[in-house]
Amino acid sequence: MRHKSRVILDGNDRAGARAMLKGTGFDDEDLKRPIIGVAHCWIETMPCNLNQRDLAQHVKEGIRAAGGTPQELNTISISDGVTMGTEGMKTSLVSREVIADSVELVARGHMFDAVIGIGACDKTLPGLAMALVRLNVPGILLYSGSIMPGHFHGKEVTIRSVYEAIGANAAGKMSDEDLIELENVACPGAGACGGQYTANTMAMAMEFIGLSPMGSASPPAVDGRKNAVGKEAGELIMDVLSRGVLPKDILTREAFENAIAGVATSGGSTNSVLHLIALAREAGIPLDIDDFDEISRRTPLFCDLMPGGRYAAFDLDLAGGTPVVAKRMVDAGMVHNDAMTVTGETFAEAAQHAKETPGQDVVRQIGNPCKETGGLVILKGNIAPNGAVVKLFGYEREQHRGPARVFDSEPAAHDAVLAREINPGDVVVIRYEGPVGGPGMQEMLGVTASIVGQGLGDTVALVTDGRFSGATKGLMIGHVAPEAGIGGPLAAVNEGDTIIIDIAARRLDVDLSDDEIAKRLANWSPPAPKYTSGVLAKYAALVTQADNGAIMRVGFEL
Repeated sequence: MRHKSRVILDGNDRAGARAMLKGTGFDDEDLKRPIIGVAHCWIETMPCNLNQRDLAQHVKEGIRAAGGTPQELNTISISDGVTMGTEGMKTSLVSREVIADSVELVARGHMFDAVIGIGACDKTLPGLAMALVRLNVPGILLYSGSIMPGHFHGKEVTIRSVYEAIGANAAGKMSDEDLIELENVACPGAGACGGQYTANTMAMAMEFIGLSPMGSASPPAVDGRKNAVGKEAGELIMDVLSRGVLPKDILTREAFENAIAGVATSGGSTNSVLHLIALAREAGIPLDIDDFDEISRRTPLFCDLMPGGRYAAFDLDLAGGTPVVAKRMVDAGMVHNDAMTVTGETFAEAAQHAKETPGQDVVRQIGNPCKETGGLVILKGNIAPNGAVVKLFGYEREQHRGPARVFDSEPAAHDAVLAREINPGDVVVIRYEGPVGGPGMQEMLGVTASIVGQGLGDTVALVTDGRFSGATKGLMIGHVAPEAGIGGPLAAVNEGDTIIIDIAARRLDVDLSDDEIAKRLANWSPPAPKYTSGVLAKYAALVTQADNGAIMRVGFEL
């Protein structure tokens, strides 16, 4: 079981290494046991990861009880909710790579025998998952839990409610006093954003893919059950190590299809497309953007979860949690039952542990889905030849034709929305916010929520080479590839051009001939780089397009 650590700790020539570790409190017996890295993303800049130090102690307790020696480390995290609408938002997707790189470096350098990653806020779980695959040592992912919903005027609210309220306030539909009152109650404590937004989407996806124990994500961050889950995860990692199960043993094509089905049936975040493609590249599994559309077409939307539905993640836990969703999918024949999970059970065996709360309606019954097809839709057309992504809950219009309102940055668009310069029927086009052009492919929740908050969600569409928060709802199309920043056809769109969206046909077009688009692009020149040094400049130089998961070029055949 000490397949790595014995190299760095055993023998007279390793006395220096042992001496250093004894200086931190370890003794000889500790160093004779398997060394388990406990990586988390605790940080004081957000509530999302605020409980992870405490949760790590329970994980470490389980590791020790099962015969291992834990070594705790933590890495970075960027809060999308805090940085939204600022230049700081450009750092968020970049952080996924830094998280993966930093955990990989520590685990390689210190030769951990196994690793358990504790994540929450949006980029942490995919970043930790990427690190586990690169290391390919026995590993587990543990979600530290969702925030509890806030309550405002008798209704459950989340951070999305605040961003929509900003738009309502700008439109004169909400007073300053009510906005402040909502701000004060929307985030009542520790935990990741409380709908089926990106954090909860990826937590469910990691259970469906098999890297997280089924049901471990469901208890909220502040629930006492989460500590017990942590201890059990610590014990489990020792079992995984003894069985010699590696992440690449679990991450098969069938496992990825199960994860996509979980996202589709729960109305999950469009960011899952980026993250699952990135993880598939790390694992060497063929996966492309069209697979998401194919799987979503055949997967019913069973979960009535925010942002499109009525319920928060906390309510899903009350209904029985992720295992209820998994069992519904098994019973409906929508998943690969025999896919392996980290516990040693198959997907179907793990789903059989579900304890569904009688009368719950968070997860619909077979035969009565919220929608016959899943929430993810992939569009292509003459301004998105390599694809674009939209999330639909079922009540959105499926066709839209309107004039382009073109903005070359997210702040410019947001200012126009808040100034009430956007009219019913418009298509807001935000470009030069892609992986290279942004750089960093920032989210647009500030813009999209303000559009919804002003009452324009049913009449205005948005198209961008940036991306969206998992909290976004409405006819909002992102991940346009190739992006404008590298000369993609979105760069050819002019103010007033007619944009045509046809969901049923899976089309996204501008009403221009191919010759006209080519003529405009021939006269186009790329904007000057926004960063010429530092991490964002390095990212812009190495990152690929959204349809390839916005991964780094190094080490991959693209």
